[in-house]
Amino acid sequence: MIKFNAIALLLIFSVTSISAQQIDKNLPKDEQIVREYFQSLLPAEDDSVHPNYTPDELMVKAALFLLDTPYVAHTLEGNKEEELVINLRELDCMTFVENCLALSKAAQYPYPDYEYFVRQLKEIRYREGILNGYTSRLHYTTDWITDNVSKGSIEDITYALGGKRFQTHVGFMSSHPESYSSLKNNPQDVEVMISIEKTINQRTTYYYIPQNEIKDKQSLIKSGDIICFTTSLSGLDISHLGIAYWNKSQLSFIHASTKYHKVVINPESLTDYCGMIKTNTGIMVLRPLGITNT
Repeated sequence: MIKFNAIALLLIFSVTSISAQQIDKNLPKDEQIVREYFQSLLPAEDDSVHPNYTPDELMVKAALFLLDTPYVAHTLEGNKEEELVINLRELDCMTFVENCLALSKAAQYPYPDYEYFVRQLKEIRYREGILNGYTSRLHYTTDWITDNVSKGSIEDITYALGGKRFQTHVGFMSSHPESYSSLKNNPQDVEVMISIEKTINQRTTYYYIPQNEIKDKQSLIKSGDIICFTTSLSGLDISHLGIAYWNKSQLSFIHASTKYHKVVINPESLTDYCGMIKTNTGIMVLRPLGITNT
């Protein structure tokens, strides 16, 4: 597994003259946020030992860096043509996880910069990393998992944790095209979505940890793992996502919360939270992987 050396970041920022005092405030806000995240990884001036960051540590650092970011739904929707939306100022549960993963991956490059972040975000969000219209975006989380596992972005460790077979029955998007402006205005895309949903439902590669077994398995979950909450809601597979976080001896998670209207460390434990959600059936667990093309 690749480890990220903060000494490299220190040299990078010295060469490019990007310091806490020197970030150009005329840059787009999202680029400022990305640069500030990279800066947050630098050691303090009086540190004699520079830390090495693993992919899971970088995920946690990204999640904590984005704490208190306002929760806003549907930030990827509404464009006449599909485009890569970069918005770290407003997050929902999915864009929060995607941005944390993109930030953590960009930070692993020898010379991390904003362009690496943009490249990683596109790779993570779109099928095979190719933006080709609305239906090329990975709308269903299980489809997102399959694609990102194949690209080496994450590892689905649910089965290794003792997970049980999970059968998908997705179909919400094609059944409710009026809820999505792009589908509503482009009926031909509904047919494409029906085909995508059929492919997802034919897969037999998904596993989940049933709700009543989470407590027994939680010691195997690491801070920085991605938690996907499976649901009994008709036509859906996953209802929520977060990033696992061991807060002292309690396993909780960091997420963009509809309840608190911002990114928070969830006050309840993971098991307690799952028990509070009537439609929750369990979880899937994904582990971020290091980049290989440095």
